[in-house]
Amino acid sequence: MHDKIRTPRSFAHIETWVFDLDNTLYPHHVNLWQQVDVRIREYVSRFFNISHDEAFKIQKEYYRDYGTTMRGMMTKHDISAEDYLAYVHQIDHSPLEPNPQLGAAIGALPGRKLILTNGTIAHASKVLERLGIQDRFEAVFDIIAAELEPKPALQTYRRFLDIHNVDPAKAAMFEDLSRNLTVPHDLGMTTVLVVPDGSKDVVREAWELEGRDAAHVDWVTDDLAGFLDKIIRRPHESEDP
Repeated sequence: MHDKIRTPRSFAHIETWVFDLDNTLYPHHVNLWQQVDVRIREYVSRFFNISHDEAFKIQKEYYRDYGTTMRGMMTKHDISAEDYLAYVHQIDHSPLEPNPQLGAAIGALPGRKLILTNGTIAHASKVLERLGIQDRFEAVFDIIAAELEPKPALQTYRRFLDIHNVDPAKAAMFEDLSRNLTVPHDLGMTTVLVVPDGSKDVVREAWELEGRDAAHVDWVTDDLAGFLDKIIRRPHESEDP
């Protein structure tokens, strides 16, 4: 599926390709992030000495309101980000499989390729290695580089753009959360929302799957590799790749 939202921005002028990591570079139905989700719940449960059900409510409230549960815990309870990140990223990455088609498509894109994630470099490195695409990216901008301020905060995108000398008017952003594309679009980036393909069950909150028709979303795809292949073949067209 490659759905045209309205009159979207094209890709002919793009010099820098920016990708989110989790649920963007690998399919939603892998549910890898569900493992992190469980670890976050365990952390919250232990911190407050409450049940997992009670921890779940706090976890999702902070995630929704602060961008990440960690930011909410830091803001309201002054937790150690280092301890939190070390705990929640202790997961099994083996469900991820090599994706040579995606690697080839990313490699064929003209210009720079960067990752902008709310996760850590350590986690990103494991994901990229499992996918077999670790050599396709110039750099990873993680939550530490963002000074622990997660997307969708404006200052995080500005810091990313400044550090990596990216012109947003000549950049494209690929994300699985619509709300994380609002600022990039406002800054002038071409935006692509990566959604589940509908073939398998995914573990996501309802609000995480919203926003396909939002004005700040230029393109929607459920097949990232296929979408990139079409961009490579027809970069100058303003119609659906």
